[in-house]
Amino acid sequence: MDTARLWALRSPIGLSVLTLVAGLGGFVVMVVQVTLTGVLSRLGEDRGVIVALNLTYVVAASVIGVAFGLGLRRRALQWFTDGREPTPDEARRSLRMPFDSGLLNLVLWTPGLALEIAVFVHFVDGRELFTAALLVVIGALSSSGFIYLLVDSVLQPAIPVITKSAAPASHPSTTARARLEVMWALSSGLPLATALLIVTDAHAPHHDRIRSVGFLAAGGLVAGLLATTLLSRALAEPLQRLQQAVQRIGGGDFDVQVPVSTSSEVGLLEVNVNEMAAGLRERARLRELFGRHVGADVVARALSRGMDLTGELREVTALFVDVVGSTELAHRIEPRLFVDKLNRLLAIVIDATEANGGLVNKFEGDAALCIFGAPIDLDDDATGALRAARRIRDRVLDAGELDIGIGVSRGVVFAGDVGAATRLEYTVIGDPVNEAARLTDVAKSIRQRILVSQAVIDAAGDDEREVWLRHGLLRLRGRDDDTKVWTDNTQRASAASSSGTSVTGRSQTNPRQTYAAAAPPTSGRPASSGAESGSPATTTDPPGAAERAAESS
Repeated sequence: MDTARLWALRSPIGLSVLTLVAGLGGFVVMVVQVTLTGVLSRLGEDRGVIVALNLTYVVAASVIGVAFGLGLRRRALQWFTDGREPTPDEARRSLRMPFDSGLLNLVLWTPGLALEIAVFVHFVDGRELFTAALLVVIGALSSSGFIYLLVDSVLQPAIPVITKSAAPASHPSTTARARLEVMWALSSGLPLATALLIVTDAHAPHHDRIRSVGFLAAGGLVAGLLATTLLSRALAEPLQRLQQAVQRIGGGDFDVQVPVSTSSEVGLLEVNVNEMAAGLRERARLRELFGRHVGADVVARALSRGMDLTGELREVTALFVDVVGSTELAHRIEPRLFVDKLNRLLAIVIDATEANGGLVNKFEGDAALCIFGAPIDLDDDATGALRAARRIRDRVLDAGELDIGIGVSRGVVFAGDVGAATRLEYTVIGDPVNEAARLTDVAKSIRQRILVSQAVIDAAGDDEREVWLRHGLLRLRGRDDDTKVWTDNTQRASAASSSGTSVTGRSQTNPRQTYAAAAPPTSGRPASSGAESGSPATTTDPPGAAERAAESS
């Protein structure tokens, strides 16, 4: 079927040949009706002349119809033959082609009706004139209906392209209602009109009426059944495709493309579903792209609240990760290799943070700030942050590419959007963020590479708290009071710490902050002794030494 349609669309004469056959179908309908009504048998000795005149006109009208049909096809479908997209005017002419073809056929039948009237007036003295004229009208309507449905069917392969160029992609003659009315007229209306004409024909013998009505009734039943079957398939199949497409879209699968099969309301619905799926695909793509830059939770917050400069005070746990010796490393290796190492590190940070319910709020050069408890509330943000810190440290040590320090702090911060109306950024601002960054600087010089504040330990769950030991007191830069800090009881150590070498450098995140990871002291003094004098404790004594010293003091 599709092969025949494509041939008719591409061939200069293909569509004209098919419309000629459909037009002759109307003539055949008229001949059958003339026979059934008995008009042909009542024409007398001039019957041969009358038939010859009718056949002559049919041939002439067919030649004229083919010529005009070729011009109509050239104006409406030349783009299809050329293999290009139609212009909007060409697309609209293509949509009108079923109606225009049917209308051209009616125009060609009009002189035939005048000829029939003249023939019956001249040869039959007006007898049977009314019946003959009505039969010609029925034949003309049947012929135009056949051509309309045929051209509409042939156009189906071109409909997807036409709908892209025509706006709107419809015409009053291509609606589902118009198609239903034409189908009803051909399968029921015209046969019933013919039967009514036969019953009321006073010149027809009684037995001819009964026979003719019986034939028409049987033909009407068959035609009605065929029309109903074709209509049900024409409506059910695209609706089933639409239902499946909508179900896929509802399930989150936006990679849907429904084939546009018609220019009726069903076809417009197919176009709308495709446009909806395309819009949802684009939205999902932008959401994924946005989420990669700011985090999925921030995207959800932005979509739900819109663009504003609002925020709120939240109690969160902040985790800060920074690379040890990044300046020296960046100087020694190629920038591309350094960036590759950073990307692998940050992938570890993202995986560990999101696995524990946190948000990687921002990347700052060779450092990352992770937030637990904003913008999404967590039942136990402290425990999630501690688990993420240990997981990051362990996986980085296993990789052996970079050395890091991790600081974790907890407290009340401002969490919300900052910036201007044209550019917003979700962030957290408060002392816990600053404290986490300071702890990170010191953590770079201890064996465990993690330091957390007392507030985090106090808020953590019992099982997680068992993993951590008190490290001592630290006087963090910019603070007047000592800070109680903890580290985990792991026996693992970074390569730089276990080798006993000193690694110094300048942070890529904040070049004004310097750090120094000292070699393990030989005196074995507890970490708290340095804190008591006001200097940061950077000892690498075995885990628990600082705790035991603090307790003994």
